Amino acid sequence: MKETKKPAATEKFCCISKLKVFLLASSFAYLAKTMSGAYMNSMLTQIERRFNIPASLVGIINGSFEIGNLLVIAFVSYFGAKLHRPRIIALGCTVMCFGCLLISLPHFLMERYQYETALSPLENSSSSMSVCLINQSQSFKHMEKQSAECEQKSGSLMWVFVLVGNIIRGIGETPIMPLVISYVEDFSKAENSPFYIGCLQIATVIGPFLGFMLGSYCAQLYVDLGFTDIEEVTITLTDARWVGAWWLGILICGSVNLLAGIPFCFLPKSLPKEGQASETELLSMRNASLLQERSETQAKRKMREITKDFIPFLRSLFHNPVYMLFICITVMQFSAYIGMITFMPKYLEQQYGKSASQAIFLIAVYNLPVICIGYFLGGFLMKKFKISTIQAANIAFWISLIEYLIYFAAYFTVCENSPVAGLTVSYEGIEQISYMETTLLADCNSDCDCSVKMWDPVCGANGITYVSPCLAGCTASDGTRKYTVFENCTCVAASGFSSGNVSAVLGQCDKEANCDMMLHYFLILCIVCSLIYSLGAMPGYMVLIRSLKPEEKSFGMGIHTLASRVFAGIPSPIYFGALIDSTCLKWGTLSCGGEGACRMYDIVTYRWFYLGLPAILRGVSYIPCVLILLILKKQLKSSDGKTLKRSPMAMEAIEEQND
Repeated sequence: MKETKKPAATEKFCCISKLKVFLLASSFAYLAKTMSGAYMNSMLTQIERRFNIPASLVGIINGSFEIGNLLVIAFVSYFGAKLHRPRIIALGCTVMCFGCLLISLPHFLMERYQYETALSPLENSSSSMSVCLINQSQSFKHMEKQSAECEQKSGSLMWVFVLVGNIIRGIGETPIMPLVISYVEDFSKAENSPFYIGCLQIATVIGPFLGFMLGSYCAQLYVDLGFTDIEEVTITLTDARWVGAWWLGILICGSVNLLAGIPFCFLPKSLPKEGQASETELLSMRNASLLQERSETQAKRKMREITKDFIPFLRSLFHNPVYMLFICITVMQFSAYIGMITFMPKYLEQQYGKSASQAIFLIAVYNLPVICIGYFLGGFLMKKFKISTIQAANIAFWISLIEYLIYFAAYFTVCENSPVAGLTVSYEGIEQISYMETTLLADCNSDCDCSVKMWDPVCGANGITYVSPCLAGCTASDGTRKYTVFENCTCVAASGFSSGNVSAVLGQCDKEANCDMMLHYFLILCIVCSLIYSLGAMPGYMVLIRSLKPEEKSFGMGIHTLASRVFAGIPSPIYFGALIDSTCLKWGTLSCGGEGACRMYDIVTYRWFYLGLPAILRGVSYIPCVLILLILKKQLKSSDGKTLKRSPMAMEAIEEQND
């Protein structure tokens, strides 16, 4: 008897430790996948500039991750539970790693990054020369003659690698969450399962934080790190042409994903149920294959039943008013949220004049921790006070409405357009907005024969930015590289500037003095809104779950996820990007002469689109919210009259009355 007890105790120890190992490995996998996702979101502006593409195309790249999810979600849902789940998770982590490597590949295939500049190598030798004459022989006119050759140059369509890599990353991410949760549910105690899953969710907050921190660091490193002398780079971190080392962080994320998959290769297909007696565990271990065969048979039978009941289930969901209205709410709310978070770094850059590195850092520090606190408090209050469905719906509605009203304060935390001659002000300094390139030409620079395609801004001594030294009418330059000073600038003198100093220096003029203060107000507002919104997220989610019959929950949640991805996750970044593109005042130029990434936006119109579209989407979403409250109130009244329908919420009302 002693000999049999010893191996049983040993097996018990091994089984418990394997479950804990699985939980640790799963936490690492959750951290890895959310870290790479947050990093990709933070680098969208850098990708836009590196590949010289519009924001709408960046939106397509961002939505491609959801496309990858949708391609295999049905396969994972059907076969995932039948196969070796830890190894499928390991395969998913490996596929994510491959996707990350593919995303970074263009950096190693493309030529070194070359930004638009009016400085020639000759000018970097600290000589005084005519900028106007030099500009006539600059590369733009030469490039226009070679457009046919340029179209075939390596790098013109390299963004496709990023698109495909992001799709593959989405494919690899698909099996991780559902298979991890089902594995934990199958082999842990019922009372321990929520705690374990809660621990896993912590990683989904830490991961994005690390991803944004990594993005902030990489954004301040020059893209051609190690191959270009940073002293020769004439642009700064806040310049619209600056591109950070976007490829470096994605390689790190790929490595983390690969490491996350390794422990799953050594974990068993199944484990004894946590907390079983020693003899039962021993029997379970010996008959593991038999039990697995039974579970597979049951899964097949269950799948046949689901297939048989697919149309009835679908019809039942479509006739469930609360469920269908909640899907409408989710699509509109998610569309607003995804569109805003996708382009928030760009918004902070354009609105407040911050670098990409600073913008990413501020988003991570000011938003993610409070969202975590809000989710935790929301779930805790739901559990502690045993809130009913109608109460949860009311809480979610009023919390969301309060946050929505506070949100409008963002319209007061603004900066105005910087004065840029020919774009936001005339050459005389009069405020005017122009989307036409012809307004960049004026009498003061008519003798220079300048190209209006170039973007190499200089800040005049009068506080006005000029699109290039040539368009500023500068006739001489002195100094080297980033320390070059352009002198005798006729347009600076023509603006009525009284000082005798009519020079200009590289880079845009600084934002107005109160912009930093407005940024602080905006970030405080973000903290308040994020905390309030996340507080109502869990009660709202419980309304969705409790609106479904027990046998419909898995199917209903799948349809809900599918709808949110198809109608919100994929299209939202695209049309947000297209609206942002429509506010562009000055486009960059491709090496072949075509339009590239936007260099400057009309930030007033940008602000109305960026803040206004989410406001409209969320405002419309309150119509189905009110309808849900009315339906639930009607169901509650009918339960009081003992005329209940056989619905999950009606049954809940009976239980609440009995309690």
